[in-house]
Parts: sequence; C-alpha cells; structure tokens
Amino acid sequence: MEKSVEDPPTSAILLDHCHFSQVVFNSVEKFYVPGGDITCYYTFTQHFVPRRKDWIGIFRVGWKTTREYYTFMWVTLPADLNKESAKQQEVQFKAYYLPKDDEYYQFCYVDQDGVVRGASIPFQFRPENEEDILVVTTQGQVEEIEQHNKELYRENQELKDSCVSLQTQNADMQAELQRKQEELETLQSINKKLEQEAKEQKDRWETELLQLKEHNEKMSSENEKMGIRVDQLQVQLSTQEKEMEKLVQGDQDKTELLEQMKKENGQLFLSLTEQREQQKRLKHTVEEMKEKESQAAKKQEELTEENFDLSRRLSDNKIMLEALLREKENLERENELLKKDNSRLLSYMGLDVDSLPYPMPTSNHGGAGQNPGLVYGNPYSGIQESSSSGLFSVKKCPTCKSDCDDMCEQQHVCLSCPICHKIFPAREKQIYEDHVLCHSL
Repeated sequence: MEKSVEDPPTSAILLDHCHFSQVVFNSVEKFYVPGGDITCYYTFTQHFVPRRKDWIGIFRVGWKTTREYYTFMWVTLPADLNKESAKQQEVQFKAYYLPKDDEYYQFCYVDQDGVVRGASIPFQFRPENEEDILVVTTQGQVEEIEQHNKELYRENQELKDSCVSLQTQNADMQAELQRKQEELETLQSINKKLEQEAKEQKDRWETELLQLKEHNEKMSSENEKMGIRVDQLQVQLSTQEKEMEKLVQGDQDKTELLEQMKKENGQLFLSLTEQREQQKRLKHTVEEMKEKESQAAKKQEELTEENFDLSRRLSDNKIMLEALLREKENLERENELLKKDNSRLLSYMGLDVDSLPYPMPTSNHGGAGQNPGLVYGNPYSGIQESSSSGLFSVKKCPTCKSDCDDMCEQQHVCLSCPICHKIFPAREKQIYEDHVLCHSL
C-alpha cells in the first residue's frame, strides 16, 4: 500500500475546481514527532461516495496540483455506507515515509479522478522539546518574528475564511451535482423506456401490416364471390318485397317505409354493379349493402312480430267472445229457469200469470242475486211465507250460475283474475291465462 507499490491517480486540476468539504479530517495535531507513525482520522459527508482508487496524501502547504504529494496511502472502502460507523475512517502513515523537515504539511483526500475532496489544517514534524530550547535573539529579531507571526496568523485566518467559503460553495455545488445526476438518471430511464416503447410500437405496426396484407388477400378472394352473391341478394330482395307488401296492405305508413326500402335496395344494387367496374369502391359498398339488408331483415322481423301479435290478439278476442257468448247462453238459461220458477210459484199460490196486474220481467240479470221468489214481492206474504220461501229458494253455483246444490258447488274449482277479478272455471285454464296476458299487453 506504500508509494513504491503503485502510483496514485493524479491530475493537474487547480484549487478552484476542488471540493474540500466532502471529506472532513478530524483530530489533526499542530505538530507530530518525527520518527513515529501517525494516524489520520477522517469522516465522509452525506453526499459523498468513496471509490476503490481513492487515496489520502500528505502535501506541503502551497501545493498547486495533486501531483505534488509527498507520500500517500490507499483508502479502505467501508462495507456499508448506510451505517454511522462506516462514515468514520482512519489510515496510518509509517514513519519511514514521513517528511524529515519542519515545513508545514496537510492531509488531502483525492478521489480516483484526481480531484481533491477534502483537506486538513496545516501541521509540522518537529520534536516535543523544541519549545524548551533557549533561543537568544536581539530585540529587532524578536520584533521581526512577532511581525512575521502576525502576518502568518492573518494569512491563516484568511485561509480559514477562504476554506469555509470554499466548503460552502463545495457543498452547494455537490448538491447541485447530485441533483443533476438524479435528473440525468431520470432522463436516461425515460430514454430507455421511450426506446422500448418505440420498439414495441414498431413490432405492433409490423404485425398490423401483416394482418392488413392477409385481410387484403382475403377481401380479394371474397370479391370474386360477390357477383354470385349479388344475384342471390336480388332474388331475396324481390321475395322480401312481395312478402312485405302482403304484410302492410292496410298500413299506409308502413307501405311508405317499404317503398323507401325498395329505393334503398335499388340504389344498393346499382352500387354493387359499379363495384364490379371499380374494385377500390367494392368494400365500402358491400358494407353499406349488408347494413341495409340487416335493416330490412330487422324491419321484416318487426313486422312479422307485429302481425303475430295482432293475430294473437284476434285469437284472444275470439276466445273472449266465445266466453261472452257462453255466458250469455248461461244467463238465458238462467232466465228461463227463473221464469219457470215464477210460473210454478204462481201456480202454487193459485194465481195465473195472465191475471197479474203487472207484466212479468223478461230478464233476471239484475235480480240474479236476490231471492228467487216473486220479483215485486209476494202479495200473499202472510200466507206461509217462511215455508214457501224455504221450499222454492234456488241456490246458484258461483261458477256456472246454474241451479245446483252443495255437491255441484264442490265440483267447481274457480280461477279468479288478479286484475279485474273475473272468475273462470278450472276447465278453462287456457282461457284464464290468455285473459291475464291481455292485461299485460
């Protein structure tokens, strides 16, 4: 690790370009005794990262470049810079390589690029008892020495002030350098990402180009089949026109819509004829024809559904009509039964229908739920009223509305509409379901 093994990296960089505040030297003595090893203590600042070829040299005060070192020692890299103990370092200089004169020297930390990153205060190599030597000088020499000491002290103060200023500037420049390095790393990362995205975009474009070529070849092969397809579409359109005319004979708005669709289909056929002559316009016209064909099919389907709906409603109306007719027949039968009951009752009372002072009712719709006795009351209510009403009262079935007993009523199971409360027999379940469905339309 000594000077004779390998020369350290140096440079001709001047003092103005050095950064003295990144490495701080601690516990530097004013003088060291010659003939003994000395230990140099130093500390890394927060923003400084040591490297393998960094070194610490002993320089004579007044040096201009890093090539003017007297001796040096390689820096030992710490295992982990994040630990606080790793920032406190030391290096030992052997006595054999130390200066032998009493000039002023200082420690300097130099990185592998030859740039000074830190410098210590000046010190000397002289024995301890040098202060005890009696020196006989004249008054003039004493004054001259004092004057020289004052100048040295003033120069030392100026150097300290300059060193503080340089350290402040160095810290600011180091922070700026660190920020620039981070920006550079960010830009490099963005550049790599952009290059990767450009490469991926290029690959996508190549893939899309191949797909477009394949699609173009497929469309060219389909163009040859379009001639036959056009004739088939013409026949289909003609058939569809006839079917649509049959479906919309009674609806003027729908007839106008079908006429418009005919015109569009005629325009589509003319466009397809032009596509045979101009291959470049074929794709667009074919898509337009398919779209209009889809619209025609959709509208035809709507018309078919509407026709089916109308047919279904007609069937429902027929069913409801049949139910009303059956109900009418039941009412007529019931009326006849009531007439017979009235005649039987009058015969029982010894009266004749023709001898009544008022006409007999022809319908018993409103009185179906009343007592099946005389309509206007029994004029002979005092004669066996309770017995006669009990003998000739007729019980009506709530389902079929006919004369029945308890056994007849138990045989009928009713279905009631949840909306209009209409009652249907159990055997007319399909009519009941169609009736409920009509309410939802």
